[in-house]
Amino acid sequence: MTSQIRPQNSREVQLEDDELIVTKTDSTGHITYANRVFMQLAEYPESELLGKPHNLIRHPDMPRGVYRLMWKTLQAGREFFGVVKNYTASGNYYWVLANVTPDYDSKNKLEGYFSVRRPPGRRAVDTVIPIYARMCQLESTHNKATAPDASMEWLLAELAKQGHSYESFVLSLLDPHLTTGKST
Repeated sequence: MTSQIRPQNSREVQLEDDELIVTKTDSTGHITYANRVFMQLAEYPESELLGKPHNLIRHPDMPRGVYRLMWKTLQAGREFFGVVKNYTASGNYYWVLANVTPDYDSKNKLEGYFSVRRPPGRRAVDTVIPIYARMCQLESTHNKATAPDASMEWLLAELAKQGHSYESFVLSLLDPHLTTGKST
């Protein structure tokens, strides 16, 4: 397997504006498909991705509460939008706007999840960094079992004060050309 080096001097790598990361997982979150853009950006060959948990690329700056919210949303049969920081195999990182949807077969049985990720825009990243840092700090004051729920509940309460769900908050951060398909 590729070395899991996590240097402190890691650098941000960028997904190009016209690139999309596409992955599919089974119902337990294990990767069943990864496009070439994902393999190149994450620095993993296909052989080291297929069958592995998607959280292989999870960056520790990402609060577990965001993933708890993602799984609750997906298990309710709804799509999830989120701004996510991921690790590359060499320890660098990248940000994405993730759109994850449940994938059903012809008999409406859950087969897994389909995820498309694109660049989130600097405004979105700069906005979520302090929020995610607060969530991670909050998680550090709880035990492993309660930490994700505690930070998720804090996030949802903070966003509710602003009249937002997490989805509406994330979508409000996007550059208009990402949601309309037109350049501004």
